[in-house]
Amino acid sequence: MLGYFIQRLAQAVVVVFAMSIIVFVGVYAIGNPIDVLIDPGATQEIRAKLIAQYGLDQPLWRQYLTFLGNVAQGDMGTSMVYNIPVVDLVFSRLPATLELVFVSVLIATGIGIPAGLYAGYRPDSYAAKAIMALSVLGFSVPTFWIGMLLIMTFAVNLGVLPSGGRGDVGSFLGLQTSLATLDGWSHVIMPAVNLSLFKMGLMIRLTRAGMVEAMRTDYVKFARAQGLTDREIVFSHVLRNISIPIVTVFGLELGSTLAFAVVTESVFTWPGVGKLIIDSILQLDRPVMVTYLVLVVILFVLINLTVDLVYARLDPRVRLKGGA
Repeated sequence: MLGYFIQRLAQAVVVVFAMSIIVFVGVYAIGNPIDVLIDPGATQEIRAKLIAQYGLDQPLWRQYLTFLGNVAQGDMGTSMVYNIPVVDLVFSRLPATLELVFVSVLIATGIGIPAGLYAGYRPDSYAAKAIMALSVLGFSVPTFWIGMLLIMTFAVNLGVLPSGGRGDVGSFLGLQTSLATLDGWSHVIMPAVNLSLFKMGLMIRLTRAGMVEAMRTDYVKFARAQGLTDREIVFSHVLRNISIPIVTVFGLELGSTLAFAVVTESVFTWPGVGKLIIDSILQLDRPVMVTYLVLVVILFVLINLTVDLVYARLDPRVRLKGGA
């Protein structure tokens, strides 16, 4: 297991380094932020001074090396718009995004897996067909449209939930979070549901497919012959055997939910990292864009590494193949 961990860790480091180059080159090729930040009536002297101040007059390879050197010291740069360290800016918005992702993943998992198990256990029932139809809607309907529909229904027509914002923040175990207040929950529930629908549909379909396949296997027939109840068979045998693809997809979707909550945060004006990156793109705030994308890459790599380790724990054959 240790050899497998070292191998996967080395691969993760290579991936992060390669992606940092791609991110840096891609972001620094989309335009000059000075054109957005500076007054159009400014003189060429002022313009050249600002370009030199931010190091934009240096060759791209030198800018990248400077970036790596700063990162090694824990410095991701200073926002050109907010004029504060990028790390402080991103982490000031991160708790709001983590709250949204936590609740959305909780909804998607808490509903998706049980619904998928039932749909696979009773595949010909009307309830199972209704569940699968709803999962198709979760895949097909655009997120922004569902968000606007939720706002129109629950905020405008019924007036039972706020249309946007984070709400009141309270303290829980020393952490400042909106999940510690009723007003915070009233603000988070709609964007969390909106963000969870695609993941919920994916969980339902994946769990249902695994359930249908597992119920036809010999070990289930043998378990029934031993007199085990269907409940014992499903939760003690079937669920464990179909957990590997579920864990894999859960890890990947957790990363994508955190990285791509941009649309939901924009629709519900949720003050998270996604809203920050949209504003930064519009203003060409390069340090914020680079930091966000690099952190997303690191996040995906860490999640993939964790999923691989869990996968290897659930299925020892993975470790044997990795060490071969």
